Amino acid sequence: MPGILTGTALRAFVHALPKVELHVHLVGSASLPTVLELARRRPSAGVPTEPSELAEFFTFRDFPHFLRNYLAVTSLVRDARDIHTLVTGLAADLAAQNARYAEVTVTPYNHVLDGMPSDDLLTGLATGRAAARADHGVELAWCFDIPGEKGVVAGRETVVFALRERPEGLVSFGLGGPEVGVGRAQFAPFFTAAREAGLHSVPHAGETTGPATVWSAVHDLGAERIGHGVGAHTDPALLEYLAVQRIPLEVCPTSNVRTGQFASIAAHPVRRLLDHGVLVTLNTDDPPMFGATLDGEYVAVAETLRLTAAEIALLAKNAVEAAFLPSADKTALTAEIEEILLQDPELLA
Repeated sequence: MPGILTGTALRAFVHALPKVELHVHLVGSASLPTVLELARRRPSAGVPTEPSELAEFFTFRDFPHFLRNYLAVTSLVRDARDIHTLVTGLAADLAAQNARYAEVTVTPYNHVLDGMPSDDLLTGLATGRAAARADHGVELAWCFDIPGEKGVVAGRETVVFALRERPEGLVSFGLGGPEVGVGRAQFAPFFTAAREAGLHSVPHAGETTGPATVWSAVHDLGAERIGHGVGAHTDPALLEYLAVQRIPLEVCPTSNVRTGQFASIAAHPVRRLLDHGVLVTLNTDDPPMFGATLDGEYVAVAETLRLTAAEIALLAKNAVEAAFLPSADKTALTAEIEEILLQDPELLA
């Protein structure tokens, strides 16, 4: 079929596209060497200190197993230097994939609960963000999220911290952690306060549960964009609503496969979401933990769905549209994406 790329040509095209990442967790972005360094610095945390053991540690049996190990890695991050290292490491990884902008999920409650002074967290974010821009040409923004499993107290503390400190680059307010048994509606007051203060609502919903959780995120939390959201695929009315309202989904295919939600990329509902006109964006979630890259997500979905170059470029443009960027920046990035297509007219055939 005209416009369909494969192999080296596909990988080169994907890499050339200027990309935006909208769903990546700061702790989950830590490369394996970084995790090893932190684990050896703090062996009492229980994270393996040998490469082969760490690789096994990152082989997840299911979503609860992933969460337990993720929190163990979180406990390794104790001071401003650790935060700075995570931020700049992520920026370097993004720059290597021609990603220009990312909205990074940070969970202040977990860091402070583990004993990190709040000033250390804020300092690490600020210095890391400045270095990301200066050294790697990557612009970063923050989403402060609630660890849902820790209940309403975590919601209250997170929104108070977010609105009191309001660091430069903070654009949104989220909700992560397990969905089963953790209703979205109980966090409504905190999302209301965040939205009234000008932060965007971007809760996780429909990662491990069905459409009811996504509906709740929309109705109870005023979701403007939804983390994962793939559980919506079984509800035609919800798919139509998401498409008509242009509520983007931050889809993370490899993450969903690695945590056991779907057997493979081929079994993933991304095709159904696209066919229903949902504004799908591709993201990595916790890239080193899942063996994922942003380029790799595009390549895997393009190969599996046999997408044309124009369809791949549309996914990149979707992420730009869904980002909380100034309109001038969106226009410039979209123009760059279109220019990549125009460089080879055969890609538009």
